Amino acid sequence: MPAVVRLENLEVGFRSTLLSIEKLEISSGEILAITGPSGIGKTSLLRTISGLLRPISGLVQVDGVRSPERPRRGTIGYIPQKLGLVRHSSVWANVMLGSRAARSSSDSKERAINSIIAMGLEEKKYESVKRLSGGQQRRVAIARTLAQRPKLILADEFLSELDEKTSMKVTKAVTNYVSASGAAMILVEHDIARAKEISDRLLIIDDGRLNPFITDTSILEV
Repeated sequence: MPAVVRLENLEVGFRSTLLSIEKLEISSGEILAITGPSGIGKTSLLRTISGLLRPISGLVQVDGVRSPERPRRGTIGYIPQKLGLVRHSSVWANVMLGSRAARSSSDSKERAINSIIAMGLEEKKYESVKRLSGGQQRRVAIARTLAQRPKLILADEFLSELDEKTSMKVTKAVTNYVSASGAAMILVEHDIARAKEISDRLLIIDDGRLNPFITDTSILEV
């Protein structure tokens, strides 16, 4: 399968390097999970791939486009920890922002309503986001990304604040989208069991590098 994301000789960080990646590729249809202690560079990696953080050095390529050039509008769907919702607007308005950002907007309303239904939010469609619970707001952010129909989903602890039943529903909707569309997904997940269940591949940030997951989890304690 073609690589949606390609990283080479990448140094991630601000004034100093948090994370070094010699080579990493994520293929179409693949879900990659990244875990590791807090403050070690997981979120910074997602922000670097999304183009929100400039790499210290190295190659970031998404959908065939090399940084600092940006891929086509709507290619990357990002679900950050802080969600980035317009809190005074409705669920519908927030999801439509994602749908209108898609590479094709001809069926934007249909994609928005289907994403809202997939997240179980149809009864909250016209409710202000600021009146929703934390878990409901998180589902709005996920619906916004699904409505966008991106080639790459970057998700930072996207299942936090969700109960087990809702988490399963949301996971199924997102993984079904990746499988059906041929998109790729990179998720940061602190829960190792959940990360293993969701992903095709699980990597851990250890000593400033990405390594295959190992069974000794003591180094993950925070």
